[in-house]
Amino acid sequence: MHQHHQHRHYSVPAAPAPGPAGGGVPGLFKKFLLALLLVGGGFAFYYMAVNLKFLLEPSIDSAKTVESPIREEEWAGMVDELGKTSVAYRGRVGIYLKDLHTGKTWEYNADRLFPSASLIKVPIMAAVFEKIKLGSITLDTQIKLTRKGRVGGSGSLKWVREGTSLSVMEIIYKMITESDNTATKMLIDYVGMDYLAMTFARLGLEHTNITPEGMSLTSGRVKNENFTTAREMAGLMERIYQGELVNRDASEFMLDVLKHTKSRSRLRKGLPLGWEIGHKTGLLRKSCHDVGIVFSPRGDFVIAVLTSNVPDYRSAKNFIARVAKLTYRYYKIDSEYAGSAEAGRAG
Repeated sequence: MHQHHQHRHYSVPAAPAPGPAGGGVPGLFKKFLLALLLVGGGFAFYYMAVNLKFLLEPSIDSAKTVESPIREEEWAGMVDELGKTSVAYRGRVGIYLKDLHTGKTWEYNADRLFPSASLIKVPIMAAVFEKIKLGSITLDTQIKLTRKGRVGGSGSLKWVREGTSLSVMEIIYKMITESDNTATKMLIDYVGMDYLAMTFARLGLEHTNITPEGMSLTSGRVKNENFTTAREMAGLMERIYQGELVNRDASEFMLDVLKHTKSRSRLRKGLPLGWEIGHKTGLLRKSCHDVGIVFSPRGDFVIAVLTSNVPDYRSAKNFIARVAKLTYRYYKIDSEYAGSAEAGRAG
């Protein structure tokens, strides 16, 4: 039997509550204090920082101005290079790229099915936020870690003492930032596999599925795999960016958690100084992925790079990093492409 705590301080409302201008500030201050009381250690300060950031500067700002957006000829040159790089790789590749300022897109096997590996944790997070929106749980609902809930592989919760209670907020944070498998199993067991499958469909995911066998960490083939596509994973990221996945508050929270992902390889490798990225990686059964939102000076963009049947994980990680660095070259404000355009205008 699950205990449902009725505190609503962390719930994600379906719409902003009416109130006087600036009325949100005391509510956020209460969250700071509650975070200190409810959540121990550094995580409380993380959550305080998140709320302070939201108070001072919302992380979702899709209307931001871009002084030097990528031009048609630059885009054409970039996607030509991306195509050649993708064809040359020895594994299977699926890519979806979208410039969120201009709306330009490029696809390469964007609807091909790939084993989702840990990318499945993004729609699981969204489905949990759907439950929070409905009011049946909150971010401070406590879930106990049991022996059967403990899973190997990535993440630190596998070392936590049995019987420890963790908030939904902490579990989501671990599931995404550390790709924690125990955190993932705790959430799956709590909300139920049937609920997740139903909610994935309600979120508009046609190809992204979830099965008990698909959650297995075995390196061998499984009977009923979890699958996804580059288009659907990029679509989830775009909806988070636009503040449209579940609702704006949930999207704000999900984006911030994605920005704290601990992975330093793949899309994050070679990220120029001062740029931000919110992303999620996946690695299992000869599949290696990374999907993210890149915040660049020449416009923000979503990029999903999925690979399967890879010769080895090192080559797959390097391939994804190569694709990422190629896009970063074009999106740099001082890139040779932007520089030549400025020189042309000056002349």
